[in-house]
This record gives sequence, C-alpha cells and structure tokens, in this order.
Amino acid sequence: MAQQELLDDYRALSSTHWLWTRNRDRWEFLLNSYTGGQEYRNGGYLTRYVLETEGEYGARCQNTPLDNHSMSVIQTYISFLFRQEPDREFYDWAGQADVESFLADCDMEGRDLDMFMKQVSIWASVFGHSWIIMTKPNLGANTVAQEIELGVRPYVNLLTPLVVSDWRWERGPGGRYELAYFKYVEEVIDKVTVVKEWTRETIRTYYLDDYKKQASLESEEVNQLGLIPAILVYNQRGITKDIGISDITDIADIQRLIYNLTSENEQSIRMDGHPSLVVPPTAQLGSGAGAIIQLQEGSDPGLNPYYLEHGTSGVSNIHSSIDKLVEAIDRISFTGGVRSTVSKTMSGVAMETEFQLLNAKLSEKASNMELAEEQMWKLFGLYQGRQWQGEVIYPESFSIRDQQREFTQLASAKSAATSPEAFAIIDFRLREMLEDPTLTMMPDTPDLASEAEQYAVMPVQGALEHPVTTAETRVAHIQTMLMEGYTNDQILALHPEVTLDDIIAAGAAAAANN
Repeated sequence: MAQQELLDDYRALSSTHWLWTRNRDRWEFLLNSYTGGQEYRNGGYLTRYVLETEGEYGARCQNTPLDNHSMSVIQTYISFLFRQEPDREFYDWAGQADVESFLADCDMEGRDLDMFMKQVSIWASVFGHSWIIMTKPNLGANTVAQEIELGVRPYVNLLTPLVVSDWRWERGPGGRYELAYFKYVEEVIDKVTVVKEWTRETIRTYYLDDYKKQASLESEEVNQLGLIPAILVYNQRGITKDIGISDITDIADIQRLIYNLTSENEQSIRMDGHPSLVVPPTAQLGSGAGAIIQLQEGSDPGLNPYYLEHGTSGVSNIHSSIDKLVEAIDRISFTGGVRSTVSKTMSGVAMETEFQLLNAKLSEKASNMELAEEQMWKLFGLYQGRQWQGEVIYPESFSIRDQQREFTQLASAKSAATSPEAFAIIDFRLREMLEDPTLTMMPDTPDLASEAEQYAVMPVQGALEHPVTTAETRVAHIQTMLMEGYTNDQILALHPEVTLDDIIAAGAAAAANN
C-alpha cells in the first residue's frame, strides 16, 4: 500500500496544466530557435530526404549553418529597451540596507536588478511570458536587525514557462485574480527532479525519482505571506490569461524555412560542382581530374558512361527566396531600418512609419516590465513588513532615427532655404545630430518659427556678413538685408547703429530705384 501511495504521489506531482501540455512542444521550438547551436540541430527541424540514411541526415545537419534571426530580433529589442536604466524612486525606502542589497544582488547569484529584469524581458520575448517568484529564508530571526546580521532578505528567481508545470487562479472577493496553486521544477539532479509546490498556506519541496517512479516529501514550511508571491510577466498579452504572445512566434517558422533552404543551397552547389556519373556496373573508374573509365571490350555502346548535371539556376533562386524571407522577418519585427547591414530601398515615409511601429512595440514591452517590477517591490514590502510607496518608471519613448536620411534632408533644405529663420533652425538640427556639447537643444514646440526668431539673429555660415555700417555703407547694406528676407527687428538686433528711420529710408530708396 505504501508503494502504491508513493506512485500515486509521483503521478500527482508529475501532472501538468492542460495549457502547459498543449504548448510545451511549441515552447521548446521557440527556445531552440533563440539559442540555436547544437540544440537546434538536435531538434530535427531539417526536413529529411526520402531514402536518406541516419548518417547522411546527421552529416547534413552538421553542415547546415543557422542564420539566427530570432536572437537578432530579440537582442535588437533589448538593446533599445535597456539602453537607459529605469528610474526608481524609493522615497522613505532609500538607503535602507535590505533595499540596497536587493538592488545589488536580487537573486542571490550576483545579478543586480537591472541585469535580472533584462533576463526576464529576454525570456518573456522568447516564450511570450515568464514568471518571477520571490521568497525569503526563514532562519528564525525575530527582528530586522537579526535578519540583517544573518543576511536574510527576500530574493527572486526567474522561471520560464517550461519549468512552471501547473498553476491555478481564483478570483478574490475584490474581483482580482490571485494564484491559489503554483508548481514548478526547481532543478533536475541526474534522475531526481526537485519540485516546489506552493499554496497560500504551505511551501512543499518534493523529490521525484524518475527511475523508481516515487515521490518523497523533502521539506515543508509555512507560507509567511498567506499568498503565492509569483508574478506573471507578459511580453504581450494573448487571449488566454495564462499565455503571452512571443516576439518570435512567426519569425521562428520563417527561420526554420531559411534553415532548410540553406541546406538545399549547399546541396545544389555540391551537385553543380560534382555531377552524378552514370556507368555500367562492370566499368572500372579512376578518381580525380582526367581519370580514366575502362569498359569491357565489346560492351554495348548504349551503356557508355554519362553525367547527370544539375541545373545552375537553382542556387540563384534559393538566394532570392532567402532574401525575400529575411525581408519578411524585418517587416514583421519592424527592424528593417536597424538590423540591415546594407542600404535598403525605403522611402522616408516608410522608414519613419517603421520606426514609429517599433517605438510603439518597445513602449508596450517597457510598460509590462514596469508593471512587473512594481508588483515585485510590493511583495518585497510585504515580506519586510513595510508598504511600498515608491515608483518605478521605464522609458516610454525610444529615439529611433535614420540620421543619414535626416542629414540629407537638412542639407537639401538648407540649399533651398532663403530666410535666416530657416538657416538657424537647420543649423541647430545639424549641430544636434553631430552631438555638439555646446548645443542648447532647439525647443520642440508647435510654433517652431516663433521660437526660432531668437536664433535667427545668429550669424549663419556662408550667409551675409554684418560689419558695423557707416553713413556711406548703411543704406546699401540695409537694402541687401531686406532683399535677403531679414525683418526690421533682426536688422536692429544685428546693427545697433541703425534706426528704424534708416530702414524705412533704405526701403523707400530701393522701391524708387525699381
């Protein structure tokens, strides 16, 4: 009977959520698509030829490289998302020892909080969501001072959907969904699987012997919080509450097709360089260039050897197909302007639209990370007996600009401009792009022309020079400035020796001459 109970416990602890069972294979495919390498080769994503032996298939897998677009796209997102560190305002928590320790090493493995959240975002991008669980050792300390002395504080663990095998939500009295059950694989030691099972009341650790099909309770402790401190971090929310949408859900499929076309490309090149030789079974063959083929005397002339040559257009067609598929990946991920290593033929409007779509996607990801970290600090406060009153702000806008295109546009605009206001605006934009440390940023206001008036009096390189005028040169110089489009206020600001009457007189003289 005891043996049967151990087996029943093993089966119960090995059971999984129906969504986990349905999505497991897909998650493994997304994981392998991101990591690449030998795991991708072992996944069997290369289509096997008819009559191809196991050895031939294995050799073809080893000779086929993977162009890992999944990793490239996700790393592009992460590079923008975490280019600027989030702003954390702790208020009365600032400077406290447990908070500073958590910021420096949040998972007890040496990772600071920024690095940890970056990893959370990466795996949420791969799978569609990831989990964070926070726990705190119970060493019997009675005061905060004792906990600090013992180094006891909350810490977090990052869990991927592949290890979180079962969970259950319940709607609370206030209408909010709360976890009522949570189970995940903590580690695998040889043939023993360590499973952690959380309820609102207890935390149990089981050892599952996969060889004997037995389960044993290793430890049980009281859940200090009375709730399950697990946070579901979405990359993008899907229809089902429990499952998010991966950034590479479609890209991985296109990448697999590119992987197969790359193998076909390698096979086509081999067949072009080494056409198949058809000979009768009695022929004796040499090897290498200029080799001799010997036939039996008196053999049928119709059995003379001949080559089967592969068409040469296959390789170029494969290259063209791969290029189109890469363009599809760029279009899906909105990264055509930032991932490309060669110039792409895109209009300015198309590139600006792509940048705006990418900015919107990054903003959504940042909002999800901000929400997750806010929830994490609330759990931290519950463990420490304090209420979270702080604020976490992730960047909401990401500067994504095609500077070469903008520079060309500004240069064209400068050649066509005639007014000093336009010259001043263009020069400030150019200096901004060149990151001139002496630059005062041009105000971004709806009425840019009115704001530019204060800069219009600045000398513009290649424009009219403004020496101090004399009685003899004043009228001619004023007339030239009026023809260049200078306003009365600008002329007076540039030439303190000039009066409004001088400007009126110069204008009247010019009109009389015309």
